[in-house]
Amino acid sequence: MAGQFRSYVWDPVLIICQIILMQLIYYSSLGLWLGSLDLLIQHGPSLDQIFNDGILGFSTVHGRVTMMAFILNSLTCALGLLYFIRRGKQCLDFTVTVHAFHLFGCWIYTSHFPITITWWLLNIVCVALMAVIGEYLCMRTELKEIPLNSAPKSNV
Repeated sequence: MAGQFRSYVWDPVLIICQIILMQLIYYSSLGLWLGSLDLLIQHGPSLDQIFNDGILGFSTVHGRVTMMAFILNSLTCALGLLYFIRRGKQCLDFTVTVHAFHLFGCWIYTSHFPITITWWLLNIVCVALMAVIGEYLCMRTELKEIPLNSAPKSNV
């Protein structure tokens, strides 16, 4: 690996831990966003807001607030990509993985495959936001200058 600046080592334990961590970030931050926004509209939180595709929609305030929580959660998870994944190349992979597990969670919770167009459009927007913002943030940190001389300058 002499010709590379940063070598990539296959570490499946690290990847599995990062996937689990991103799922924890996804659901905990989504729960916090839903809880705080439900307080604003004085509505009781439920798991249906996370896993039921029928809740989402523009026709009710509850549906709009739930969709807003998913959008805000994408921004929060992009920060999770920055702090825990730290590689711009891997942001899309982890974003799609998080949302694929969410798809399976919705499928298991409701016992049917999500079919509403609102659910699919919302998740496509959330994947795009999370991946693009996460990659932008990671690329900014990857492109920072590397200090070549860390010793203090001496005046001779």
